Amino acid sequence: MNLKLVDVHTHVNFNAFKDDGDEVIRRALEAGVAMILVGSQIDTSRRAAEYAAKYPEGVFAAVGLHPIHLDERHFDISEMEARAGIPSFNSRKEEFNYGHYKKLAGQPKTVAIGECGLDYYRMEGTEIRRLAGKRKQENTLRMQISLAREVGKPLMIHCRDAYEDMLRILNDERAGSIGGDIHFFAGNWEIARKFLDLGFYLSFTGVITFARDYDEVIKNTPLDRIMTETDAPYVTPVPHRGKRNEPLYVGEVAKKIAEIKGMDFEAVREATVRNAQKCFVLGTDIRRG
Repeated sequence: MNLKLVDVHTHVNFNAFKDDGDEVIRRALEAGVAMILVGSQIDTSRRAAEYAAKYPEGVFAAVGLHPIHLDERHFDISEMEARAGIPSFNSRKEEFNYGHYKKLAGQPKTVAIGECGLDYYRMEGTEIRRLAGKRKQENTLRMQISLAREVGKPLMIHCRDAYEDMLRILNDERAGSIGGDIHFFAGNWEIARKFLDLGFYLSFTGVITFARDYDEVIKNTPLDRIMTETDAPYVTPVPHRGKRNEPLYVGEVAKKIAEIKGMDFEAVREATVRNAQKCFVLGTDIRRG
């Protein structure tokens, strides 16, 4: 394919796309947008791998267990996303099965382990319960780092309200030798610099098109360490707010990065594609153009 952009983190493998996932993928591919479909549990990871195998080029998979799925819980979707037809959902509790994920990780078009990580945002209950939840998340993350090291593939990191603990774990595990992406980065420049020093990339979503909280980090992050993502179906960028997000819209993220950095769009487009190919070893089946 004539590759123009890469959406390094999207969820067309989620139920929000159950009726038209192939249509959404084809629409992006026709526009020159490659994508990494990211799993959050064993079912969505398996679906990501199946989609990747189905398409000869431009579609890849990441497989992993998201920290919010370590317990049963109901998740309400924001009002904006609800208006776009994205439903709330109940999380099914899952224990990380190393063997099952290793099998998916070994498939040739699986390019990363994740999304895995830490999420303290929705933690509830007593302090003892919260500490137990944090330990469970940390142990699960460490297992996925071990898997990434074994299969020789980078990490797709989810981190929310837990950056200091994430840095501690990545340093403990010497995960800089594995590398990967800090997806939907939302920390400050001081935190960003620590992840960059470890050798990780930072990716940004459509939220940067309607919030100014990310400008300083984007300005300061070297162009050769930035990647673009949608996190579809969530956080739809301007000018598509109110619609379900999809990989095709990743171009709006690249345009905003160019605007914030005061750079030519073509320079940003080429760099983010090059960074995605380097970080995830996307192979030679896609060419930049």
